[in-house]
Amino acid sequence: MNAARREEIFRRLKSLNPAPATELQYHTPFELLVAVMLSAQATDRSVNLVTPRLFQAAGSPASMLALGQERLEAYIKTIGLYRTKAKNLLAACQILLERFGGEVPRTREALESLPGVGRKTANVILNSAFGEPTIAVDTHIFRVANRTGLASGDNVIEVEKKLLKSVPEAYRKDAHHWLILHGRYVCKARRPDCPACPIRDLCDYRHKTPDR
Repeated sequence: MNAARREEIFRRLKSLNPAPATELQYHTPFELLVAVMLSAQATDRSVNLVTPRLFQAAGSPASMLALGQERLEAYIKTIGLYRTKAKNLLAACQILLERFGGEVPRTREALESLPGVGRKTANVILNSAFGEPTIAVDTHIFRVANRTGLASGDNVIEVEKKLLKSVPEAYRKDAHHWLILHGRYVCKARRPDCPACPIRDLCDYRHKTPDR
């Protein structure tokens, strides 16, 4: 895919959604960190159903650590893998207090030192909380990047590196959100909604679904 087509893809996505944002609900970098950790193998909707009560009770590393495993589990028990997630959250809170003064760190290396935080989660925090022009490649972005021809790759790291290199600089900060939302609501896994796709004519996908 050439540079002109990539530019036009993001121009159209921006025109439809000038100020994209994560669908996870949060007010602080710590709340976003918690929400993203909870969202692993879960939907944003399921996370948003539990976090308001959780954040009201424990909106800081110290207050969340004070809950303890059993009480924290009670808040998040409707989310998959909640016991493991509670354990990781408490361990992360401990590290935030001991090493980072209770603040969410602003480097990928420091973020990835937290239990339950991998590269994708770190990238989400850097992008959404701190405005860094990073791209967190999840299953949606991986699919959209490969289908459209924006950035083909066999693994998420490869796709991430290609996107960071090929996405026009003016769109790089928000590309993460546009691509996730496009994959979630239009370029869906089982049956992409090609007739409703705003970039259909720019996409390399050879098996486009026909108009109804």
